[in-house]
Amino acid sequence: MTLRIAIPNKGSLAQAASEMLRECGYRQRDDSKQLTLVDADNDVEFFYLRPRDIALYVGEGTLDVGITGRDLLRDSGAKAEEALTLGFGRSTFRWAGPQGRYTDVADLTGSRIATSYTGIVRSYLTERGIEATVTRLDGAVETSIQLGVADVIADVVETGATLRQAGLETFGEPLLQSEAVLVTRAGAADGPGFDVFKRRLEGVLVARAYVMMDYDIAEADLERAVALTPGIESPTIAPLNRDGWVAVRAMVPRDGVHRRMDELWEIGARAILLTDIHACRL
Repeated sequence: MTLRIAIPNKGSLAQAASEMLRECGYRQRDDSKQLTLVDADNDVEFFYLRPRDIALYVGEGTLDVGITGRDLLRDSGAKAEEALTLGFGRSTFRWAGPQGRYTDVADLTGSRIATSYTGIVRSYLTERGIEATVTRLDGAVETSIQLGVADVIADVVETGATLRQAGLETFGEPLLQSEAVLVTRAGAADGPGFDVFKRRLEGVLVARAYVMMDYDIAEADLERAVALTPGIESPTIAPLNRDGWVAVRAMVPRDGVHRRMDELWEIGARAILLTDIHACRL
């Protein structure tokens, strides 16, 4: 049976999801108006939907899996759950109010809160026993305080510049740290082909986080070099046509890789090369 996959149909989440799926070897649409796409070679069918609707379709079993934001999943109340975090589309949900008026979430008691994510906010308040009025507003919610509709807002905050322009500031702990996630129906058995699909996504995540490093090192310094580049399982070591020297190949984290190259050079490594990894299976 064909695996049915829900994908965001627009926005930055949609673009990043499609790029990742292409890296996984799946076909993706060329026309943004296209609502479905069959990839017969990989036995999958993609459905391009509103990001807010994806968790609902998956939760009801209409589609097998989907890619959406954690915020949209939590806000939907759908019978769906996270199966894998995908490392893009990160955002932070914060409380914000007039400067100097609020310091902690306990101050929310009795307040009027405006947000585009009523499900997330109400769940947060219920878990902490805080009674407040929650109003759903779509679009920019910063002006709701100025217009007298709300006392506090709950929204995605990046730099906080927009809030400061409106005379607002964040306070308290974040409501939620969100990012793109793969979702499946809660409590249901994985659909046909799900393991292959998930494994491809995991392979791309590893490929994005690591690079392949090759270098030559004297055998006398090999132990110190391997301590710097242990690889995911173990480095590959091969003799060189040079007495007392070996070639080493290992997967190393992309973050800090130039510092690691400097450290290898200092202990005598030479011909240090980096190669991008496009996909892998571990």
